[in-house]
Amino acid sequence: MKISEVREQAFAMPLTNPSYPRAPYRFSNREYVIISYRTDPDALAAVVPEPLEIVEPIVKYEFIRMPDSTGFGDYTESGQVIPVRYGHETGVYVHAMYLDDDAPIAGGREIWGFPKKLANPKLRNEGEVVVGTLHYGSQLVASGTMGYKHREADRAHVLQALKAPNFLLKIIPHVDGSPRILELVRYHLQDITLKGAWTGPAALEMHAHVMADVARLPVLEVVSAVHFVADLTLGPGEVVYDYLRRG
Repeated sequence: MKISEVREQAFAMPLTNPSYPRAPYRFSNREYVIISYRTDPDALAAVVPEPLEIVEPIVKYEFIRMPDSTGFGDYTESGQVIPVRYGHETGVYVHAMYLDDDAPIAGGREIWGFPKKLANPKLRNEGEVVVGTLHYGSQLVASGTMGYKHREADRAHVLQALKAPNFLLKIIPHVDGSPRILELVRYHLQDITLKGAWTGPAALEMHAHVMADVARLPVLEVVSAVHFVADLTLGPGEVVYDYLRRG
């Protein structure tokens, strides 16, 4: 393969058989349960990187079913996002993500810098309750429950949250192990169709695990929960801060 062909063909690894196709990535009937909780402010400050600023000591724990996503297939995800401010802009910092499918792990890490790890999350209905769980290997790491469609949620508020910017810390090492890329990345969800949104009572518990340390941000109080279904497109990212070029 000639150098010009390598340059033209390369967009992901492996070169001749990439783990995922080129963007865009469209998600249909994406189902969320998001449980917001109050946590320890000092624990939060220890994981949110500058120049992001913490808005309040709140964490959003997410369980997400993605039954139909172009290029990535059918999978489930679970993790934590943190409300933050970047300059005059408010959004969320994606702190931790665990999922059960190789293609979105590879694509998410390589393209945007999503902090994805392989695990076994589940989101399912059990009678009058929506149940989310996260196992890492044989160990239960997180468990969330929410009353099934108790009340209609404020759709405008849910849409506003979906349209807010998301921030990621993209880290790609050099061949000697030092950071080659160390960037704060921003992305938006696009072409959103909200199909339904509900709220209700919820509970959340987490367990210490060395490789899935969601319990580092402990649950002090559950403050709200929302369950919704939407179609959306994962938009491209942009670099907003380069840690290797700026102090």
